[in-house]
Amino acid sequence: MTRAASDVMQSVIFSAVLDALAALKKASGGLPNQLLRDVQAIHANVTFADLPKDLQDSIVATTRSAFTQLLKEGYAVGPKSEQRSAPPIDRVPERDRERRDSGERRFVRNTPGRRGPGGGPRGGAPGGGVNRGGRPPKGGKPSE
Repeated sequence: MTRAASDVMQSVIFSAVLDALAALKKASGGLPNQLLRDVQAIHANVTFADLPKDLQDSIVATTRSAFTQLLKEGYAVGPKSEQRSAPPIDRVPERDRERRDSGERRFVRNTPGRRGPGGGPRGGAPGGGVNRGGRPPKGGKPSE
């Protein structure tokens, strides 16, 4: 059974973080002060080239293994232009589509509970949006 994409990505990211921490420890050579300096050097604007070599190698290896794991779980990984697009979901049920194709029309009676746009208690203007005197409509002449 394939796992959900979010589960796969969570495990990929979790292993990437653990691998990165191990690489930072290895890069510091077991010196706590050097490890602290390396961790403090990582910030929002750091570039890949600024990272220690062991951490760079860890990121490259983790990225490759993440793509491999996604492919193994059955997810497509590649440029968007090469991906096959799925047909759009048909949101009209089959029976309604057949009714439309046969030319059948449905009419709804205007009852107090069913009013058109602007004619109900939450609609726009009172009276169904009809100008019944008072001010003239914007940009036009007064109705007579």
